Amino acid sequence: MPLLQLQSASLAFGHVPLLDQVDFVLEDKERVCLIGRNGTGKSTLLNVLVGNQQLDAGKVWLEAGTRIAKLAQEVPASADATLYETVTAGLGNLSSLLAEFHRLSHAAGDADSLKALDRVQSQIDQLDGWDVSARVEAVLDQLHLPADARMSECSGGIRRRAMLGQALISQPDVLVLDEPTNHLDIESIAALETAIAGYRGSVVFVTHDRQFIDGLATRIVELDRGMLRSYPGNYAAYQARKARELAAEEDAAKKFDQHLAEEEVWIRQGIKARRTRNEGRVRRLEALREERRARRDRQGQVRMQVDQGNASGKIVLEVEQISFGYDATPIVKGFSTTLLRGDRVGLIGPNGSGKSTLLKLMIGDLKPDAGEVTLGTQLKLAYFDQERMQLDPERSVRDNLAPGTDQIQVGDRQQHVISYLRDFLFAPERVRSPVKTLSGGERNRLLLAKLFAQPANFLVLDEPTNDLDVETLELLEELLAEFSGTLLLVSHDRAFLDRTVTQVLVMEGEGKVGEYVGGYSDWLRQRSVAPVADARRSQSGGRPQSKTDAAADKPARADKLEKPEKPEKKASETPKLTQEERKELKALPGRIEKLEAQQAELTQQMSAPDFYQQAQSEMQPVLDKLAETEAALAAAYNRWEELEAR
Repeated sequence: MPLLQLQSASLAFGHVPLLDQVDFVLEDKERVCLIGRNGTGKSTLLNVLVGNQQLDAGKVWLEAGTRIAKLAQEVPASADATLYETVTAGLGNLSSLLAEFHRLSHAAGDADSLKALDRVQSQIDQLDGWDVSARVEAVLDQLHLPADARMSECSGGIRRRAMLGQALISQPDVLVLDEPTNHLDIESIAALETAIAGYRGSVVFVTHDRQFIDGLATRIVELDRGMLRSYPGNYAAYQARKARELAAEEDAAKKFDQHLAEEEVWIRQGIKARRTRNEGRVRRLEALREERRARRDRQGQVRMQVDQGNASGKIVLEVEQISFGYDATPIVKGFSTTLLRGDRVGLIGPNGSGKSTLLKLMIGDLKPDAGEVTLGTQLKLAYFDQERMQLDPERSVRDNLAPGTDQIQVGDRQQHVISYLRDFLFAPERVRSPVKTLSGGERNRLLLAKLFAQPANFLVLDEPTNDLDVETLELLEELLAEFSGTLLLVSHDRAFLDRTVTQVLVMEGEGKVGEYVGGYSDWLRQRSVAPVADARRSQSGGRPQSKTDAAADKPARADKLEKPEKPEKKASETPKLTQEERKELKALPGRIEKLEAQQAELTQQMSAPDFYQQAQSEMQPVLDKLAETEAALAAAYNRWEELEAR
């Protein structure tokens, strides 16, 4: 049943139409992802749907009684509101009473407080608000929100979950989300995804996180040159169909342009042809000219390339036993690693865990409290900082790239600044704009343009994917895949990590940094066998891993079943295996293989596009079974290690 419709909707800012006679229908329980290039009008369209933006023409139809709630792109950080108060704000008039009851019930029980509590309780009784109060508690629990924490004291991820709770508490029929994953860490994104998957109404959301799209969307709608096009299914299905459509569109445009050129040649023929020309054909030529003027060509693709210069030395950097912290909080403690030429390393962890700090320690921008960092030879480093401090907001785009000149040196050739910036989708009139007027995506593209203009054999990228549209993300992935130098990357984009890195460093808390082979998905699989690596480290006296240790850890990290090296022990140190233990040891490899196969099967099942579209009651058994399997697998590895060590 349709809940919401757009009919012949048109909206323009200036001379460019953002919506050009478009139609859109949202069905009950649909989850629609709206995608498109930066600046195409996705946020504006969401505002139209919720009634915050008027159309120039057409209309918005809403089924009678349908309630809509929107999670805004920007999340406020009020200094006064608790998370409980923030969530209950979605209840309208009842919110202040529930917030007051929550405050009084947790305050000291003096006579005045008890009287006030009794008064508030009576008012809630009159409004039948206790069922709503239970719903608030359920939402706080579902989103893992500490009720009494204040918004100003919480991370961006918690504040965003609180705002989602505010939207959910009113039990809307349609939930509208504008970039819900923006600047969230991986844990927060996963929690957000689970919460939305369990929501029973319809959802319209904008995001550039492809894994988030595949996990939730039942349909993808693209906003492109003022038109809406619908693609049922997941992101991969959209890509395949979109490629066919673009090829057909390009072919039709070529044929049209060829026909127009032929007609232009005909009209310009000599006097004899003009005397005999067909007036109907002349009118058709005028119509062709008008059609060509009205055609909106697809915006070009970003063309990025890195001048890699000369190769660096074999060892890019060595980190020896470094420690660093702020006050009494350790960020890194006793961490050692070595980066070799061509390594592709990702840093992951929660917001505030110290990823950017570790990155700066590794490249020498910060001095460790203890330990040493040694950079290799012939390094040409390009550093993308997530705060974009290398850009001067008061200066123009051109002056940030090439101050005082119209030419820029790119590799072994000179190029005009406007021509170079056009490769990064900056129109000539935009080149003179001050950086402070640019969108987040435009600033990211400008910083990438600035970095890639200089020779670099060591790319250090701190959150380069923020605010980039999906197409630019995929092009950046291709560039990094072809880059033969060394890559050190911080990102919360799970798909981006899987496609660009071959090793991850994980901020595991209390100063510990874990090292894992593969990308984000590989790390998820390896977490269940981490106790084996811990056991090996304890055998080596708790020292940090060297390269030799890492090689010894390979069976656990690569999720392979290889026999570990048996440490030399005297017969008197540990008791010999009993007959039952020998049987158990013999059976353990087969048991581990079965558990790993079961783990892989469950993981594959959860990776299906429609998994998170099921009801929570259908998903939960699979999630529980995976947790049970991973626990059994970890126990089996520990037991195997213990018996083998005797």
